[in-house]
Amino acid sequence: MQIFGREITINFLKTVLRRIVFLFIGATIGAFALECFLIPNKIVDGGIIGISMMTAYKTGLPLGYIIVAFNFPFIILALKRLGKQFVFYTFMATVFLAAATAFVPELLHHKTLQNPFLACIFGGVILGIGVGTILRNHGSTDGTEMVAVTFAKKTPFSVGEIIMFFNLFIFFAAGIVYKSWESALYSVLTYYITYKVIDIVLEGLNESKSIFIITDHAEKVGRAIMTAMDTSVTYIDAEGGYSGRKKRLIYCVISRLEITKIKFLTKEIDPTAFIAIENVHEVEGVRVKKKHY
Repeated sequence: MQIFGREITINFLKTVLRRIVFLFIGATIGAFALECFLIPNKIVDGGIIGISMMTAYKTGLPLGYIIVAFNFPFIILALKRLGKQFVFYTFMATVFLAAATAFVPELLHHKTLQNPFLACIFGGVILGIGVGTILRNHGSTDGTEMVAVTFAKKTPFSVGEIIMFFNLFIFFAAGIVYKSWESALYSVLTYYITYKVIDIVLEGLNESKSIFIITDHAEKVGRAIMTAMDTSVTYIDAEGGYSGRKKRLIYCVISRLEITKIKFLTKEIDPTAFIAIENVHEVEGVRVKKKHY
């Protein structure tokens, strides 16, 4: 028997159950941020959640119902483009968030923070933790990106540009709906904080960096890195575009705290070495080290 195109095993069921639990936790954290920080101070999030918050404010309808209703078309759209597994987790996350917006205020006896500045900062941080937890477990509560992907294929704009335009429209609408441009500005700041925290949740505090080093002393530099930093390197054969000379390129993945050290080791051996550093959003597999714990 299969589900999501995979054989049902004990490990697979454990993975699904674990993700559902964390989707519930993330949705509850997100609802806490919305109900106790953002909504009482008339601050909105970006995307479909922001539209749902303004609609609930104007109509008086429960926020949870509106979140489900507005997200449902995008969930159907995702079924065709992103597959059953993503739709299942997204549906679960959306339902959990909708339910949590109802029971969280009751649990906290409607105690809220009535300070827009503090609500903006702490609401953004807490919302980022909640949304980041949902995204880490293959779910989503916002159909904005799915719309952006569709429009990006038919227009000269990128996905990021479309999402930015969409959210700017939402924040402008927030100023009109709440009759306060402070609400719009606080919403922009909250959105920025939220997505910075989401990056931290998804990538971790110990962000990795990939480094490419081009030097005429590749073996010597590589040995120095492996000895001093206790990490492995990979040699890649390359050829200079102008000179046509054969070179060996050094590649390795390190933490951001090790950047200064690897620069010092390289420049000490070859002051003319070329070093390129890039962010690594996710690392899987074994990072070879000599230490045995």
